[in-house]
Amino acid sequence: MTRSPEPAATGPERLFCFGLGYTALAFARSLMGDGWRVAGTCQSEARAAELAEQGIEAYPFDDDRPLDDPEAALAGATAILVSTPPGPAGDPVLTAAGGALAEAVAGLPTPRWLGYLSTTGVYGDRGGAWVDERTPPAPTTARGRRRAAAEAAWLDFGRRSGVPVHLFRLAGIYGPGRSPLDAVRAGTAKRIDKPGQIFSRIHVDDIVRVLRASLARPDPGAIYNVCDDEPAPPAEVVAYACALLGRAPPPLVPFDEARLSPMARSFYAENKRVSNRRIKDDLGVRLAYPDYRSGLDAILAAEGP
Repeated sequence: MTRSPEPAATGPERLFCFGLGYTALAFARSLMGDGWRVAGTCQSEARAAELAEQGIEAYPFDDDRPLDDPEAALAGATAILVSTPPGPAGDPVLTAAGGALAEAVAGLPTPRWLGYLSTTGVYGDRGGAWVDERTPPAPTTARGRRRAAAEAAWLDFGRRSGVPVHLFRLAGIYGPGRSPLDAVRAGTAKRIDKPGQIFSRIHVDDIVRVLRASLARPDPGAIYNVCDDEPAPPAEVVAYACALLGRAPPPLVPFDEARLSPMARSFYAENKRVSNRRIKDDLGVRLAYPDYRSGLDAILAAEGP
């Protein structure tokens, strides 16, 4: 299906988010500041009511609860963000109610951009080596394999429907209310000693910068790594957060002796450095926080005395 050019939308543009979580809300609020209308999905009626008070039209939706009227919910959407994680049955948007939701997306006359939020976990373990968007996915965890399958499904959907799909592979997300500073204050921060272990990360404000840059310059089928300039050992990041707060860092614990959740342990099973050159070269993005130090400094400064 080839999508013919559509006339520019009249009136405010509308963003629809499948999943109004931490990152999607940051993007949504940024666009609302420019006069966009925002709608999307959440997991409960209570959360929908909270979002409505913020001017966001929200619809409860999950694997077991399809949208009652997808066409009405999506009507007028000029941009779509998908941040819902895939489950064992696949991506919930593409599989919900036998694909009726995907059909509703494909039937929209006006969307000029669809962004799918994925993860750098699709690259798997690279032994600390660099990866970029040309590196073939080789996920080593069930979560990574689901993400890789969802990416492929969304790209295929874009080719078949004409909807301009873009993939964003996000590194570890941090920002206000969700950073090592919060973990240190809560007493849950850990320093795990695993020599050579490197993680990439990204401040939520810089994710918003990348998404906005892509929205302004659509390139259907494009894939972008979204991370900062400096992959770093996680223990080093925790130590810096402790220094900012004037607290002693927790002791280093050998990885083999650390009591980690299965989820946390799976993160340490992968070791890679992720290149962000494409967001700079293709989208012209200049990161506000090119390393964890500048990001944590800004979070602390914004909190005030």
